[in-house]
Amino acid sequence: MTGIRLHAPAPGWAIDADVVVVGSGVAGLTAALRCTAAGLRAVVVTKARLDDGSTRWAQGGIAAALGEGDTPEQHLDDTLVAGAGLCDERAVRALVTEGPDAVRRLIATGADFDKTADGEIALTREGGHHRRRIAHAGGDATGAEISRALVEAIRDRGVRTIEHALVLDLLTDAEGRTAGVTLHVMGEGQHDGVGAVHAPAVVLATGGMGQVFSATTNPGVSTGDGVALAVRAGAEVSDLEFVQFHPTVLFLGAGSEGQQPLVSEAVRGEGAHLVDADGVRFMLGQHELAELAPRDIVAKAITRRMEEQGAEHMYLDARHFGAEMWAERFPTILAACRAHGIDPVTEPIPVAPAAHYASGGVRTDLSGRTTVPGLYACGEVACTGVHGANRLASNSLLEGLVFAERIAEDVVARAPGRGPAVPVDHPAPVVLPLLDPGARRRIQRTMTLGAGVLRSAASLRTASEELDALHIPPVPGEPGAPRAGTAGPAPAHADDPKPEVRKSAEPGVESWETTNLLAVARLLVAAASRREETRGCHWREDRPDRDDARWRRHLVVHLTPERTLDVRTTGTSDFPPTVDAPGSRK
Repeated sequence: MTGIRLHAPAPGWAIDADVVVVGSGVAGLTAALRCTAAGLRAVVVTKARLDDGSTRWAQGGIAAALGEGDTPEQHLDDTLVAGAGLCDERAVRALVTEGPDAVRRLIATGADFDKTADGEIALTREGGHHRRRIAHAGGDATGAEISRALVEAIRDRGVRTIEHALVLDLLTDAEGRTAGVTLHVMGEGQHDGVGAVHAPAVVLATGGMGQVFSATTNPGVSTGDGVALAVRAGAEVSDLEFVQFHPTVLFLGAGSEGQQPLVSEAVRGEGAHLVDADGVRFMLGQHELAELAPRDIVAKAITRRMEEQGAEHMYLDARHFGAEMWAERFPTILAACRAHGIDPVTEPIPVAPAAHYASGGVRTDLSGRTTVPGLYACGEVACTGVHGANRLASNSLLEGLVFAERIAEDVVARAPGRGPAVPVDHPAPVVLPLLDPGARRRIQRTMTLGAGVLRSAASLRTASEELDALHIPPVPGEPGAPRAGTAGPAPAHADDPKPEVRKSAEPGVESWETTNLLAVARLLVAAASRREETRGCHWREDRPDRDDARWRRHLVVHLTPERTLDVRTTGTSDFPPTVDAPGSRK
């Protein structure tokens, strides 16, 4: 344990549970439902409304070997290829073999997927898949349908929920095991009012950290809160350098920031072409699958073409679909395009890559256990080993589903011996000063320029220096002061253009989020700087080749009690053990 926590008031209220699930996407709600079905008291804590997580934005669908002639082995092969040598094959095998039945259980829960004329699940194809194995709902509203079904099930079963709540830090007992979380419920009580949920098991299902970049497909709540909480608690993270930039995001103009409309890969799966301003299909000859190559290859090809032509975007041409197909198969995308003045029925769609999905995260084993006893993680916040260096399209919803079920099984199996959670105060806490919310845009621009689609030693060094300059040096005796005998963070650079952001901000949602963004940005840059090769969605301009001899390894990062980052390289491409294996970190 690091003893590091956010600057926040002590909890003024508390409730008890057997398990607290943080997040309300497919992973979190599935874990809560399975635990509840087994008789455990589950509490779901979510940052916005129950249906406001990343899951509802998923357009393409959920991948599983459900079609005639398809097999889990073929799904495994496609996943391993996309992962560029860094997938944990055991994790992938669990995903693809358990996936079809997990999808059927999701359907039994109430999710209504699109059907063919003969009543079978309709399947489409996306990048990196050699077969049609993507189940979808509402044409291009798969995530919204899955979210609807799971939220309805949660309410029908009376699962206790706390909405509009930002989780702050992990609570631990006298033995250093998980004992719950602290949280702030927005809009209730005073502005910085804080409470707690006491539970011997905590499941992080907080989604991604896309808001660390200026332009992303992620919703505004995706500020890396789960990863930041986990590292403050002493958990290890892995593979954070592998951030997937979705190739086809609706281009809204230079300098556009925040959540951008996604143009699903399923549009290319149904036959849309990527073209430049002259109508040239530049993906032909780049890869055997052309527009349906893995996402890292397509994103790189688009970026190269933009640089070659001095263009701000490329185009996705699907005019040949016709009005009827657009309206029936992709109504959400059609509406989004038209809302921004583009009619894909009559003109090509301007697209450019934007931050989309974190393949890495809090390191777990096959039961979702992290390196902190009692703390679990699943979904985008986790690094299960499934995605390797680049996520295969539509594997994310399936990963959340399968590994949430595995987590629930483990939580239920261990519940009889755990007893009630009894949190204790850390003997010498290091209270983390909070960044002024004004630093948020600066962090995002730093990350976009230095650690975006294209990276280099120079760009990453600049990003690291700018992020380090945002660290607030604690004043002895004040909140955030380091322990006696330890050094505080490096002082700000003399040329820091915005010294005002270095003042410790008052506790509040925006300052907590901004502080979390800085934490995950530093983790990502530290890993990206160490990996001196190009692999999957990590593209180093100065190291353009894949280097299996040196870098077919994972990078594991943890935060020391002195607030420094310890980065180590694993000896092989296998994942090291977590909490319950011999020699694991306790």
